[in-house]
Amino acid sequence: MVIEQQTQIEVTIAERQPQFSIALLPWGDLWDDFLESIDVTLEAFCTDGPGGWLLGYIEALRLVGIRTVLILVSAQVTEPLRLQHISTGTTISVLPAPKTYQAIRRQMVNPNPYLAKSFEEMAGNVKGNRRRFLKGLNLVAPYLATPLRGVFQEIRRHGCRAILCQDYESPRFDVCTLLGKWMRLPVFGSFQSGCFELNRIGRSLRPFTINACDGLLIAPQTEIQRVSDRYHLPCHKVAQIFNPIDLKQWTAMSRDEARAALGLPLEAQVVVWHGRIEMSTKRLDILLDAWANICAERPKQELRLLLLGTGQDADVLQQRIDALPIQNVTWINQYITDRSEIRRVLSAGDVYAFPSVFEGFPVAPIEAMACGLPLVAAAASGVPDILNQGEASGGLLVPCGDVVAFQSALDRLLDQPGWASELGKLARRRVEAAFSLEAVGQQFLKFFSTQQLFSGERCKERCIERLGE
Repeated sequence: MVIEQQTQIEVTIAERQPQFSIALLPWGDLWDDFLESIDVTLEAFCTDGPGGWLLGYIEALRLVGIRTVLILVSAQVTEPLRLQHISTGTTISVLPAPKTYQAIRRQMVNPNPYLAKSFEEMAGNVKGNRRRFLKGLNLVAPYLATPLRGVFQEIRRHGCRAILCQDYESPRFDVCTLLGKWMRLPVFGSFQSGCFELNRIGRSLRPFTINACDGLLIAPQTEIQRVSDRYHLPCHKVAQIFNPIDLKQWTAMSRDEARAALGLPLEAQVVVWHGRIEMSTKRLDILLDAWANICAERPKQELRLLLLGTGQDADVLQQRIDALPIQNVTWINQYITDRSEIRRVLSAGDVYAFPSVFEGFPVAPIEAMACGLPLVAAAASGVPDILNQGEASGGLLVPCGDVVAFQSALDRLLDQPGWASELGKLARRRVEAAFSLEAVGQQFLKFFSTQQLFSGERCKERCIERLGE
């Protein structure tokens, strides 16, 4: 009832003020690199995507009267391509990558940073002057990847009144901050992938660009503290804003129907995980090691591990699964954008496992909690904020990289299904209170009001105060 009242007030606020657009640019050089790592075409992404935090930001902003123009950079187009996302109506502008940047990439054997884990994998086995030359190119390339003229034209075309960049610790943020200053537009940065730029150019520019931007949107409290300590930002330029999800889309389906559709035994205890297959950060090896021990201790118990997702380390994961002594892992090796299919996978589970050790602010565990699953998670960035009251928030928090602790937490929930079910209910309540579109839309509204992005700030602040009473 409280959420419904908040929604009505927020919609009324949005309707009373003129809508405007904000340009949203994801992290990275080419969007193709990310899509290649999950085996999704650009056309499929623009039709069925975006997913995760992107979709959450777009919908929460729309709720408070801010339209989003998603600007992507691709080597697959030779002129600007403008599409409309089906479910949200969001404009997606796909801009061609600069020719200079593409020429640099052609010098590399494998320029995709998602797939090349080292300079040698990227440039090949080169020595001497050639190696120094390619290292120099690799240093400047990220700063040449953003088509400034194209971004400028799209911002003007759609009347964008602000720029929002994913991940302020990245070259694209540096470039967009300078562009925003030249265009006299406010620039904001968010914290999503947890990628800290090691580029020497970035280390020199970052203190200037972060202090020159108009604000940072950060979910984890530990990251807020890190940024404040390192860059000495005034508190009014940092806002704690969570990644939201649409609770109408993320609700549990019938467990029996979900299991029947997936071919899982109705009587089994099912542990679920979904996301991008990247072993070094997602640490599925920890989950599989814990799973092997759990199954060895329960030889007569019906257990299933259900995995959904694909990525650069899919072959490695398959080898690890094949090496398990008990073959009771169901892996759907696909990147799925249809939320109803993801929801079916989550609805089939009893417990959600999240062993990641490196995150920005993860959306996957929030989706699972919204579907009523109790959470067992490593304490990666953002996760302690999700489970801010521990078990009362619907899950168990364990140290990163600790197989024994991870297994022990899973053991507790598998051995006490009634308690696990109660934690699942608490998990849903936690998501309703903190991660709904309404809750995060209110966070956006409050922060952008202080930045004077739109008129009627005093009226909005009064409405926000009422919501807090």
